[in-house]
Amino acid sequence: MKTNNQLLIINSKTLTIGTSIRPAHILVAALLFIVSMILVPLNVVAATADPTAVKWHPGHYYIIKGSSKNNATYLSQVYSELDATPALNGMMIRYFWNDLEKAKGVYDFSSIDKRLAELSTRGKRLVIQVQTKSFNKRQVVPTYMKTAEYEGGEFYTTDYGSTEIRGRNIKLWNLKVRTRLVALFKAMGERYNSHPNFEGISMIETAFGQPIEPLTNAQIAGFYNNKIIVQQKMRQFFPNTMTIQEVNYPRPILASFVGSLKDIGTALSSPDLFIEEKGLNFEGTKYDPHKGVYNYYEDFSGLIPMVPTVMPKNYKNTKGDGSGYVPTVSQILAFARDKLNANYIFWTREAHYLQVLEVLNQSAQKTTDAGGLNPVCPASYSSCVK
Repeated sequence: MKTNNQLLIINSKTLTIGTSIRPAHILVAALLFIVSMILVPLNVVAATADPTAVKWHPGHYYIIKGSSKNNATYLSQVYSELDATPALNGMMIRYFWNDLEKAKGVYDFSSIDKRLAELSTRGKRLVIQVQTKSFNKRQVVPTYMKTAEYEGGEFYTTDYGSTEIRGRNIKLWNLKVRTRLVALFKAMGERYNSHPNFEGISMIETAFGQPIEPLTNAQIAGFYNNKIIVQQKMRQFFPNTMTIQEVNYPRPILASFVGSLKDIGTALSSPDLFIEEKGLNFEGTKYDPHKGVYNYYEDFSGLIPMVPTVMPKNYKNTKGDGSGYVPTVSQILAFARDKLNANYIFWTREAHYLQVLEVLNQSAQKTTDAGGLNPVCPASYSSCVK
């Protein structure tokens, strides 16, 4: 910088000012010197900060589904509950893939942007799940994928023993389908990874459902291999954000599949919390060594985040077939906290939400930032940022 044609040199050790500088310039130079001394330590901090540190705000979160996520009246009530409940750190909102990609490479994130802004003003956080499976016949892929190039993009599923269409899942064994799903997460990572209130990004459960047309072994293997590849890409696109995979079935793939999630650093979730469900709790035997997914929560606790979800059926019975008992919210919480070592719990806000709020406002959940859950940063993260 030059002043009155004299060179002004300012650093942490030397201040040299030309003799023709007027008093006003001397004042400016002095101020610049002070600022430089302040900025030096700040620059050191920035240079040594961990660029792979992950946002980490464990605790309890609502799940908001369906059209409610864009209903202003409904959301007003939800926000009042969040404001009144310190243990609720935010919410997970679910979007189908074709809600977000309107044409090839044309994305509509306006709803996410609005919810993120509303939560940020309240000091709360947002987790997004991209749904690639439906249970109500709904199309899940963008319409441009309903062509031969993508094999139609999705396949139809039904209930066991039925031939009626009940839902859809994506043909993730198709490399072009995988490429487009990866592109979606790339666009989302560019937009949201650095946002301090964007807490996580999730993929829906591993269970296929029952395909109406049988799948080949190659298609099944390709589906799960590509799901792992998508998760690898998600960690690249969201280096500072928790990435999540819901896992339930099939049991024979879980050792390899969940082991891969551990290696990637992906959070382990599950789409249901059935306290007594045999297949989820199964510990393996000599004749059937394939453990249920709940066992992996204990195996990998402390290594990756543990983030189970509570769905409407879980409030009604401890077993999926209804042959168990009706649990209390406190019992569900205790199972997730003590058996599954939960860092986060996602609670579906439906008919039982008043009981959930009652439990979350008890002192055991109000006295810590993590709402009584495990707050420890997992070893798969280089560091965590609060």
